[in-house]
This record gives sequence, structure tokens and C-alpha cells, in this order.
Amino acid sequence: MGNTTSCCVSSSPKHRRSNHSRLEPYRPEPELSREDTGCNLQHISDRENIDDLPMEYNPSDHPRASTIFLSKSQTDVREKRKSLYINHFTHISENKHYPGPLRRKYSSCSTIFLDDSTVSQPNLKYTIKCVALAIYYHIKNRDVDGRMLLDIFDEKLHPLSKSEVPADYDKYDPEQKQIYRFVRTLFSAAQLTAECAIVTLVYLERLLTYAEIDICPANWKRIVLGAILLASKVWDDQAVWNVDYCQILKDITVEDMNELERQFLELLQFNINVPSSVYAKYYFDLRSLAEANNLSFPLEPLSRDKAQKLEAISRLCDKYKDLRKLAKKRSVSADNLMVVRWCPAIIS
Repeated sequence: MGNTTSCCVSSSPKHRRSNHSRLEPYRPEPELSREDTGCNLQHISDRENIDDLPMEYNPSDHPRASTIFLSKSQTDVREKRKSLYINHFTHISENKHYPGPLRRKYSSCSTIFLDDSTVSQPNLKYTIKCVALAIYYHIKNRDVDGRMLLDIFDEKLHPLSKSEVPADYDKYDPEQKQIYRFVRTLFSAAQLTAECAIVTLVYLERLLTYAEIDICPANWKRIVLGAILLASKVWDDQAVWNVDYCQILKDITVEDMNELERQFLELLQFNINVPSSVYAKYYFDLRSLAEANNLSFPLEPLSRDKAQKLEAISRLCDKYKDLRKLAKKRSVSADNLMVVRWCPAIIS
């Protein structure tokens, strides 16, 4: 107030005008072409942006795009439903008095069946089974159009074990049980979570989309290994190191693991972000895949304790919603100060 000293110094308008009057008029230089400058770099506006790709070609980034594994499984699911429909009516016609065993459990007024898998805490065993089934459909219904096979994922060039790779290693599709055993072994030894399995599938489909490659019998193990390696480091707070995977896969070297991780990241264009909406989409699509293939999650009757826990969680969510509504309607006053705020002090 009474202090004339200030930390901000500015010149007077007259001084600024006099300086401006001494400036020379701007003369634009002639524009040089890309050939004249000798620069052949692609302009940023000409570069392909992944977000500008059509939505159906980029399901690992867009929450509204359908997942690739679910679309690849549709053909087989229709054939299975058709065969089950024919077998069901054949069984009824042959055994008119025997209705057959009930395969699914249905809720009633007295009993409610629920599974223990949620989007925030999926069931580990059945999530790995669903991911293995999704990988199986990727391999089985791949596009046989001569897409390139990258050397870093070729199992013959980079074997995972010292045993000799068969000559026809790229001819026969692996069974779902074989894929499940491979993924389960890695998850069990590294103590990974079910959420990491879902992120693994997101990275796998992102790799197939970005690099424009297909997963096939010759490369599926190393692609899955690279996706698990990356997902465990991104998702888990205490990530498994590359040298730890060398303890699980005894015959692989650390240098090979490092090179696999490096090239996987480069093919993903270092895009390791998984939005919550994309994660939820993959979770529910995996559940749809499980239901379509009779791979249902284990159902248990709703107990009294579990019902009380669900009721408490529901009550807590309702209370949180009410608090948010009150916070929107009422402003914070000095009588009801909820948050400590720092205000800038004015020193006079």
C-alpha cells in the first residue's frame, strides 16, 4: 500500500512507442520447398494417426469398437449352437420320458445364484481360461493372406527351450488346453493377477492391429509372452523382472527377453495406455465368449453374509451419491469448511 518498491518493472507507454517506431518493417522471405531444403521428413499433418483409423480396426483404443476375438469366434459359436440344437432334439425324440440333466443354474424366488467375478476383481482361473480361448480363436480363424512374420516372434529363430523345434511347428494349430497351460504356468509362477490377463489380451490385439500381423502356430508363444511381460510391468506395482522370467523359462536368455520387450514396445508405438472403458469392454466380452462356449463362471447360492456385504456396499454407494449431489448444490462456506485451501497472500 505505502511501499513503492515492486517486483514487476514495466516501461512507460511512451518508451514502448519509441522503441516500436525504430523497428524495421517485416519482409517475408521466399518460401523454400522441401527439395530445396534437402529435408525429406514427412510433415506431421501427413503422418498417419492411430486415433484417426476407423473404429472397427482399432478396438484396443476405442471402447465402442467390438473386440477382434469376439468377432472371430462368431462363426464357431453358430456352428456349436446349431449342433447343440440338433443333438438336443435328437435326445428328446429318443428319450421322451427323460428330460436330461440341467446344465445351467437359474435363480428363483428362494435362491439366487451369483459368481465371485466382478470387473474390479475377476476370477483368476476362469479369466485365464477365457483369455486362452480368445487366443485360440485368434489362431484358428486368422486371416491367411500372406501377412509378414516378424523374426522376433518366430519360435524357430528364438526358441523358448533347448529341445529341437519340429519341422512342422508352423503347420498345426495349438489346442485351447495347450494355450491355457502355457498362460497358467506363467501366471502361477510370476503370481500375476486376473486383471493382468485382461490387459495382456488388450496388448495382444493392439499388436496385431498396429503391426498388421497375425498370430499363428509359429509365433503365438512369443507374442503371448511379450504381452504378459509388458502387462505385468504396467499393471502390477511390484513388477516381475525379465530375469525372473528366465527362471520360469529356463532356456531363455535375459538378452532375448530384453529384445522381445523392446521390439514389442516399438510395434505398439509405445502406446501402453489402457482406459478403464476399454478394460471393462474386454472383461464383459470375455464373459460373453465364456457363455457362448459353455464356459460359465462358477455359480454359488447367495449366502446371508454375502447378502449383507452387498447391502452394505450398496448403502455406501448411495451415501456417496448423496454427498456428491450436496456438494454440487451447496457451496463451501466458512461455517462448513470441508477442504483446507491455500490462498495467495498479498504483501503490501
